[in-house]
Amino acid sequence: MLSTSEGAGRHATSRTSTMMSFEWLGQTAASLCWIISVFVYGLSSTGDWLQLGAASSWMVANLATLVSAKA
Repeated sequence: MLSTSEGAGRHATSRTSTMMSFEWLGQTAASLCWIISVFVYGLSSTGDWLQLGAASSWMVANLATLVSAKA
C-alpha cells in the first residue's frame, strides 16, 4: 500500500481510494469468485479445503488492506 508521502504520482491510501482502486476491486472480486466456486463444486477432498483456505486468506488480506488504510 502506498501513501502520498512515498513519492510523486502515487495514490493516497484512504479507505475510499483503496476500495475504489482497480487493483483492490479486481483482487477482491477474484477471491470472492474463488470462494463461491469452492462451494458450488463442493468440499469433497483435502484439496478443496486447501483451495478454500487459500481463497479465504486472499480475501482476508484484501480486507486487512482496507482496514489498515487511513480512515
